[in-house]
Amino acid sequence: MDSALEDAASDAELARLASVNLNLLVPLLALLEERSVTRAAATVGLSQPAMSHALRRMRRLLGDELIVRNGSGMTLTPRAVALLLPLRRVLNQAAQIVSPSPFDPAVDSRVISVAMTTSKALVIGSAIARLIAERAPHATLRLRTTTMGSTAQFTEDRADVLLLSEEAPSPYPREHLYDDRWVVITNSSAPRGASALELLATLPHVLFDEPGRSRPYEALDEQKVAYTVRDRVSDNLLIPHLISDAGGVAVHRYRITSVMSSYLDLRIEEFPLPVPSLGIDMVWNPWVTDEAFKDWLRGILVEAAASL
Repeated sequence: MDSALEDAASDAELARLASVNLNLLVPLLALLEERSVTRAAATVGLSQPAMSHALRRMRRLLGDELIVRNGSGMTLTPRAVALLLPLRRVLNQAAQIVSPSPFDPAVDSRVISVAMTTSKALVIGSAIARLIAERAPHATLRLRTTTMGSTAQFTEDRADVLLLSEEAPSPYPREHLYDDRWVVITNSSAPRGASALELLATLPHVLFDEPGRSRPYEALDEQKVAYTVRDRVSDNLLIPHLISDAGGVAVHRYRITSVMSSYLDLRIEEFPLPVPSLGIDMVWNPWVTDEAFKDWLRGILVEAAASL
């Protein structure tokens, strides 16, 4: 296409855009994110009838229901799901055009959303909360706990960053944050002179009940270390409690067991066989376009990790 045709096509698109009420885009995004007419109205400062009227206009404009009732809640249509990310990106960019002031944590009042598993939150969540409270006193920290990383953390939960174990896959940009490692845990009733390998071979095991086998148990099997299983637990954070109260032995992550040893009867030994360390990464929401904010939050997370 030559430049004259390109210009004509561009003019046609601008003319079509001029015929659209762009004021509908902000309530549309609020509606798609909140999935509630009442909450979306409160978010953008409209009355509920005004938001309902805007929804009817958006449905006519886009030729789609956008949001439909599903039992007691509301569900987005496939078209609405496809609109969510480009709409958020466009409005974020528009906000930077009309209000180009740089990010200033001293006065910024945004919601800062960080997603991670509960165990990671127990390890680093307090340090993150303390630093954000000190450096961004008007911001609100939103800690989202999740069992696994997925696109939904960014599209639906609106996380700015997800803390994810390095072995967990993600298609999004990621950076290393801190390291963890496997350890052996038991309680004070275990034989004092027994090595970690002896504890694993003689005490009944409490296992995290998950598909497949973790790398430490693969290593034990490779070395033909015999062991017995007493309990299988679906919540990894219950394992240290069971060990503390009922004895036995388990393989767990060092960071969380170190935190829990301050109030549980836990003895921690290094895992006796070579296994890879456990890295924790920062996975960034690719639709967050405020680079100054991302750089600042990255610094907060790195400082929090350094304090562990």
